[in-house]
Amino acid sequence: MIRLRFHPEAQIELLGSAKGYEAEQPGLGKRFLEAVRDATCKIRLSPSMFQCVEGKARRCCVERFPFGLVFREENDEIQILAVIHFKRDPDYWKKRL
Repeated sequence: MIRLRFHPEAQIELLGSAKGYEAEQPGLGKRFLEAVRDATCKIRLSPSMFQCVEGKARRCCVERFPFGLVFREENDEIQILAVIHFKRDPDYWKKRL
């Protein structure tokens, strides 16, 4: 299976969001992380099926949560560039390209 790697800032976004959900309701952070894991599995299986959002970057929606994973395929690897909340500025992550 193709290797998947999170950009350091995307990792911070992921863990911060999970922590926020867990503070909101016990167990919700875990469900968020499971939903993100499911999304990364879909990305690994067929990355080209997701919509391009900027150049070679694509976005996969996280089910049951208002988040998307912005990623790109490069050198036999998938890089998760951002774990973006849909209410956040949609362009903030582009400097990571």
